[in-house]
Amino acid sequence: MNEKEFASRIDHTLLGATTTSEQVKRLCQEAKACGFYSVCVNSRWTDLAADELHGSQIKVSTVVAFPLGADSTKIKISSIKEAIFSGADEIDMVADLAAIIEGDWKYLTGQFRAAMKVCRSMKPPVVLKIIIESAALSMEQKMTACQIAENCGVDFIKTSTGMHHLGGATIEDIKLIRSIAPRCKVKASGGIRTARAAIAMLEAGADRIGTSSSMEIMNQFRTESSQ
Repeated sequence: MNEKEFASRIDHTLLGATTTSEQVKRLCQEAKACGFYSVCVNSRWTDLAADELHGSQIKVSTVVAFPLGADSTKIKISSIKEAIFSGADEIDMVADLAAIIEGDWKYLTGQFRAAMKVCRSMKPPVVLKIIIESAALSMEQKMTACQIAENCGVDFIKTSTGMHHLGGATIEDIKLIRSIAPRCKVKASGGIRTARAAIAMLEAGADRIGTSSSMEIMNQFRTESSQ
């Protein structure tokens, strides 16, 4: 994998509560300079990121119900619509973790389908990624959540928010998601801070990497590639 191919698998991410407009602008400039696939921002900054990236190939990803996933379906759908109308190309929505843990699969299915309906109604269709917070779930919970996501036609299953105290992406979870939901793409996110970790996730089956350490990772990739 060369540098261009590697960069094109990264969502350049900045989701801190104290993020400023200048930091978002810098994020977008870095994304264009490195050729990252997208920038991933809070909904507050969707329109700014879309303006900054206008005319480029870089996509705008916006998180919904981040990081807890506990918003009602009605609020999530409203947030998705607002993000899309503000310029989001992709939606990273946190799943309702209570529904997963309690086994309320009807509620979870309804929420995924409602989100998919909005994303698919757009022209062009908007990509939907579902964040399952894999480190907080049992094996059975992860498997069922992934099966439901696949059955609902979700584009990506994303491992983590990166905010949960139990951890983020693991190689084992990437392989599990890939095996349980083969029609979905996989986004590895949470705790990925080195080029070697990112490459390991891609080799395990991840299609995309979400990280706020993108620039450090690219510098490491260049250094290691030249050796």
